Amino acid sequence: MRTPAPASLPRRRALRALLLPALAASGLPACTPAPGPPLRIGAHPWLGYELMFLARDRQHLRNGQVRLIELPTASASLRALSAGTLEGAGLTLDEVLSARARGLPLRVVAVVDVSNGADVLLGGPAVGTLAALKGRRIGVEQSATGALMLDAALTRAGLTTADVRLVPLAFNEQAQAWQSGRVDALVTFEPVRSLLLALGARVLFSSAEVPGLIVDVLAVRADALPAHTSAVRALVAGLVRAQADWLRDPTAAAPLMAPRLRLPAAEVVQAFKLIDLPDLAANRQWLGGEHPALQANAERLAALMQRAALLAPGSAASAAGSGGAADRLVDPKFLPLG
Repeated sequence: MRTPAPASLPRRRALRALLLPALAASGLPACTPAPGPPLRIGAHPWLGYELMFLARDRQHLRNGQVRLIELPTASASLRALSAGTLEGAGLTLDEVLSARARGLPLRVVAVVDVSNGADVLLGGPAVGTLAALKGRRIGVEQSATGALMLDAALTRAGLTTADVRLVPLAFNEQAQAWQSGRVDALVTFEPVRSLLLALGARVLFSSAEVPGLIVDVLAVRADALPAHTSAVRALVAGLVRAQADWLRDPTAAAPLMAPRLRLPAAEVVQAFKLIDLPDLAANRQWLGGEHPALQANAERLAALMQRAALLAPGSAASAAGSGGAADRLVDPKFLPLG
């Protein structure tokens, strides 16, 4: 192929300026760059993450910019992020901090929800109080969130992990383990919470007793942001619109969410009362300003996680993004302007 001489370039630009309006008027397609690959976002079953699927179902996400991928657990999302088969995921803040401490460059672009009772420690028939946990089998997901909730509950009971028998369970294994009698108590969250309460479980401890401990966020790999800027903005805008749809008419939105959550629509509505949904203004407070609220929350949480041996010694500052702009945890520029 011959390379055009420099003198021909202005003429080519002039021809393009003349031809593009003519093509538009004729209805013929003009040559446009092929769209890049979609932004791949992972999400496991959880109330707040369902808002992204609601955004898709309500067609707030268009043009194939975003591909939502259903995964069984947060651990599966983290593995996919590490492998580069996802650019982002719905995760709890503590999961983001753990991943960052391991070198995964995640950045928070939106706060999805704050758990206010949706994360729980459930007791079975023989475990009516926190004190009765001593010597019992407690099922818990091997994740930072599960460890934090368990630590908070045992601390309230005056117990330690040495006083109980831990049974590692992935989230998608928990309901079956409960029904088969493999555990006496279980650290879990919606929708398993509602499923097991209907079977006679009782709440011994919940995230409502530790406000701000469990915060769900949308996190994206920092190295993927430059190539997916418009898609991340579209996803965050869609999330904000879906939240408004939910708050305006939850009974209309719940049937769209019920199949993935495996709850009746009426129970979906009730379950959402156990989380707080930060709107756009609240997200600006969480992520924006010289001292973002989420940054302060992350620093406190990282210190707590380090004391509980959930973070390696000396990794709290880097995990929380306290080391400077290049390592920052939050990025508010993807929030809608209006």
